[in-house]
Amino acid sequence: MSQDLVIQIFRDFLKSTLILMAPLLIASIVVGLLVSIFQAATQIHEMTLVFVPKILIISITLIVLFPWMMNFAISFTVNIISNIPLYVK
Repeated sequence: MSQDLVIQIFRDFLKSTLILMAPLLIASIVVGLLVSIFQAATQIHEMTLVFVPKILIISITLIVLFPWMMNFAISFTVNIISNIPLYVK
C-alpha cells in the first residue's frame, strides 16, 4: 500500500463526510442566521431561543435525508471493502 493510495482513500473519506454533513450544517446555519436576525429585530436575547429551532430543523432534515445519507454511506463502505484486494498489493 503506497502513500499515494492512503492519501487518496483519506481524501475520499473526507469528501464523503463533507457531502453527508453539508445539508445538516447548511440548515443549521440558515436557522441560526434567521433566529439571530429575529433576536436583533426584537431585542430578545435569550440564549436558549437558538437551540430549539436548530434541533427541530436538524431533526427534520435528518429524517428527510436519512435514506439518501444511508445509501451514500453504504456505497462508500462497499467500495472500500470491495477494493481491499487492490489495496493490499
